[in-house]
Parts: sequence; C-alpha cells; structure tokens
Amino acid sequence: MSAGFNGFGSAYFDGDRPISEEVSLHIANQNLQIGLDDGSTLFWPVKDIRVLQDGADKNSYSLRLITDPLARLFVTDKTLLGYLPNATRRAPPKGRGRLAAWAVAAVAAVALQVTVLVPLLADRLAVFIPPAGERALGEATFEQIRNALDETGMAPLAMCENPAGVRALAQMTAALNAGEGALEGLSVTVLDHEMINAFALPGGFVVIFKGLIDQAKTPDEVAAVLAHEIGHVVSRDPTRHALRSAGSIGILGLLFGDFAGGAAVLFLTERLISATYSQKAETDADTFGYARLEAANVSPAALGTMFERLRDEHGEGNELLNHFLSHPSLGDRIENARAAADATRDYAAILDDAAWADLQAICD
Repeated sequence: MSAGFNGFGSAYFDGDRPISEEVSLHIANQNLQIGLDDGSTLFWPVKDIRVLQDGADKNSYSLRLITDPLARLFVTDKTLLGYLPNATRRAPPKGRGRLAAWAVAAVAAVALQVTVLVPLLADRLAVFIPPAGERALGEATFEQIRNALDETGMAPLAMCENPAGVRALAQMTAALNAGEGALEGLSVTVLDHEMINAFALPGGFVVIFKGLIDQAKTPDEVAAVLAHEIGHVVSRDPTRHALRSAGSIGILGLLFGDFAGGAAVLFLTERLISATYSQKAETDADTFGYARLEAANVSPAALGTMFERLRDEHGEGNELLNHFLSHPSLGDRIENARAAADATRDYAAILDDAAWADLQAICD
C-alpha cells in the first residue's frame, strides 16, 4: 500500500519547540512517512496513530502517536483517515505493567503494615501504657460496646445489676481473684444480651453476656470462662489487641475513609468482642485459668464440659467457641481442660444453689 497526500496545511509539532513546520505526507509499508524541512523523515506506524477529539477547527484534525505523548500532526486532507485503521480507537494505557506492579506493591505494603508492623509496634507499646491510661481505654471501649450493641438506638445496652446477682458474681470473682497475683481493680460486668460470649478489655475489665449464663448448666462453667478471661487481663492481651485494631483502623482509614466515626466504633467493637489471640496467649490464658480454678477448689474440667456441650448443641460456629478458638483445636482444648483436673481431688461448686440462682437472675 502506497499513497501520497496533499501536504498543504499539514503542520508538525515535535513537542519540544513552540513552533511548527510544514511537512509532506506519504503512506508506504504500513507507515505514515512525515517529510520534514531538513530532509529527514519520520515513520509513524498507521496502527498506532490516533485522532485527538478535542479539536475546535472542523476543517482540520490533529493526530498523535501513542508512543509519543508530545508530538502532534495537524492535517487538512481528510482522506488520510481512511488509511488509519485505529484512528478513533482508545489508546492503551501507557505503562500498564508498571502500574500493575505498583498496585501489587501497594497492597503488599498495606498487608505488611496491618499484619506485621502494627502488631509488632502494638506489642512494644502495650508495656509502656500506664495503668490509668489502660483503665481509661477500657472504660471508653466498654461504653462504645454498650452503644454499638444496643438494638433500640435509644440508650446503651443495659448492665445487669440485680443486687443478689451482683453479690453472687462478686463472690465468684473474689474466689478466682484471690491469693498471690490477685489483680487490683478487676471489674466483671454482665451485659443484658443473648450472645453466648465473654471477653476481656484493657484495664482489668471482663464482660460476660447474659446468654453465656443462660447457656451454662453449672456456676463452675461460668467460673471457668471467667478464669480464662482473667488470664488474658493479666497478660494484657486486650491492650495489645486494642492497639493493633486501632493501628489497623488508622491505616484503613487513610485508604478508604470513614474510619473516624461510626465505622471505626463498629470495627473496634467487633474486633474486641470476637478477639482471637495467638496460640501462646490462648494456651497461657488456659493454664492461668486452670490454676485459678484449682486454687478456688473448682474443677478445670468445667471448661471442657461447656465447650463440648456447646459444640454438640450449636456446632463449632457458636460465638463462644469462635472466640476461644485460635490455633489449638477445640478437641485439644477440651482434653487439656479435663487433663488439668485432679481425679483424686474432691472439688466443690464455686457457688451454692441459692447463689447460683441469684446469678442466673442477675438481669431480672
């Protein structure tokens, strides 16, 4: 294919100088040959030439080469368009491979920050937070959780404060938080919610949902869960988890926005309620809980008994089981709890029948 065109009125801008030069145009061997004043010739592949759509002059049009972002060719001979097969086609984005590589690198950088750097920094910072600051963090988070879980939108989720039930809960807490290593300022609260769960917050707060008490068959099962959560408080696991969540919220907020208000509260609430700690943290909390139960003359096997019944009745998708499950399998947790009990020891219930009835009615 070979064709010549009227060069009159055809002007070429190289993009480096603010002046144009008149050129001659010829098509041969699938190239638009542009003859310049100095005798040299430019070769533009016809498949790579595009028409710019922003021209105001209806009697002429401008062309560009997709591989040259600056050069322009202004043409008046419209028959040339018939030789340009891709004249009106959108040019492929330049540097797609580089763009994809940067996108992958950005995602990897965010993942590294959220999964590695933020947890590492949180673990280092947790030990420097003073007790008063940790307590304030726990109080603020507790109120956020109460507001987030309220289904009416009118008031925070109610705390269960039946006096007799509160006394029974205090009796149980005192039995588990006694002797050497007893925590100062340990605060255990029951929230009036059907969720079968319990969790710890920074600053010595442990929250038990009414659904857990309703599901328990004995006070020892509630005590076993409480002892485990006290173990997390002692190890300051909730503080580390809260710092990790806050760091993740900050990073995600920079990317997606809306993490300074309600979304942040809901995200942090969900993370703390369903907190899953590392295998070591869970194992340490279990071991701590067994020791506290033994010291209170309560069988550690109660934790395994509750786990097994919840698994049989609700499957492993139960909230409490999901909360407790980390790397150790549920079967191993059940067996470990039973193995921690002394088969030769005569254990006693942590509450008598009357106090247990009071605890079950704490939300009435």
